[in-house]
Amino acid sequence: MLALAAILSGCGGGGGGSASGPIAGGPSPAPSPSGACSLSARQNWAFGVLNEWYLFPETLPASLDPTPYATVGDYIDALTATARGQGRDRFFTYLTSIKEEDAFYNAGASAGFGFRLSTDAAQQRAFVAESFEGAPAFAAGMDRGDEIVAIGETGNLRLVSDIIAASGTGGVSDALGPATAGVTRTLRLSGPAGTREITITKADYSLQPVSSRYGAKIIDEGGRRIGYLNLRTFITTADSQLKTAFGQFQAAGVTDVIVDLRYNGGGLVDSAQLLGDLLGRARFPTEVQNRTVFRPEKASRNETRFFRAQGQSVAAMRIAFIGTGATASASELAINSQLPYFQQNMALVGANTYGKPVGQIAIDRSQCDDRLRVIAFATKNANGGGDYYTGLAGTIPVTCQAGDDLSHPLGDPQEASVRQALDFIAGKVCTPIPTGQTSQRLAARRELLRPARPSAAQREVPGLF
Repeated sequence: MLALAAILSGCGGGGGGSASGPIAGGPSPAPSPSGACSLSARQNWAFGVLNEWYLFPETLPASLDPTPYATVGDYIDALTATARGQGRDRFFTYLTSIKEEDAFYNAGASAGFGFRLSTDAAQQRAFVAESFEGAPAFAAGMDRGDEIVAIGETGNLRLVSDIIAASGTGGVSDALGPATAGVTRTLRLSGPAGTREITITKADYSLQPVSSRYGAKIIDEGGRRIGYLNLRTFITTADSQLKTAFGQFQAAGVTDVIVDLRYNGGGLVDSAQLLGDLLGRARFPTEVQNRTVFRPEKASRNETRFFRAQGQSVAAMRIAFIGTGATASASELAINSQLPYFQQNMALVGANTYGKPVGQIAIDRSQCDDRLRVIAFATKNANGGGDYYTGLAGTIPVTCQAGDDLSHPLGDPQEASVRQALDFIAGKVCTPIPTGQTSQRLAARRELLRPARPSAAQREVPGLF
């Protein structure tokens, strides 16, 4: 049987989502024992899956010869080209590894240096936006605000400006090497700790969804206690950390909350819905948090998710969500779900979000370690709102433009986006965020770097290396 699990994963080829666990699908194709994992067999399997489950079946070609396509991924991209041209599937349907994806979603397992990289193509520069505890980069002293000036091997470094001039920002990704443990690079850094060179080696590590340094804190703003949560990604291990954070907020009597999702590219829908529950102590169990809607032939799988009481929930009065163009999918679901209940008492702060109101199911071909993430459902809030393909800024009544300030730590009250969120909660006026994807791109000169073919972790944690 095919295993299916729903997820809303992130941008740039990813998706974000939730899963209530595998559910039974129809029987898989029955290839002959020999050639079961040949390129043509895998391409034909992908074609069959899309024809059965794809949310936009009218956009699929009736037939498409797979022979000219060198990989399954290239064939999938060709099949979904029409929906992509319409802005509804921006590489959200893709092939990935069952083993690799399960390792990330279940435990945050990844291999790399453990930092998040932001690049400025115009200025030909690269900056560390975040460094993860327990990973090689953090142990070597790399952190937010460091600029990577050169990359290579000891005695043979290339300036980042030269790399971008020759190959674009993708050249920086290539220079850092594959996401494989054991890959070593020497980096010349300039930042708060001065100019220095470090040599680090990629290793296996587990990413913590809520940072032990700034992931959850209570900010005292003139005697007003405001809860601050920074969530890196929606994976299984986030659930207990979210409950712990909101338990602290509840004990402190917090009723105003800042939820920082500026780099959160998505993940499991179940975890996004838990976040909604933790913000919803004032909600009744008969009130809708969100709805999942499949294509008409699969309508029996549609689901309405109501708010569920959690012992750690807070009765939020005002919420400021911090977002950027890297905020996608499950993050957008979490924000959109609160809109019917907060309206003017909720704001999107920072920049426009990515725009992904759809989610994937996972269909496995285990003998080949193939998992096809296919866009199969749309998400709606209690009012039916959900067509935010150009980002959430055009659907939320209150938005406040702010920068991603690398000169201050995340969670610092003086960091530009956190400061603006605090000002919104205090009732101050602000400059609205420009709407639409074009405005979104123009507003942010720096963008989180994504490889052309990201790993499962890089899909959900934009900028991860």
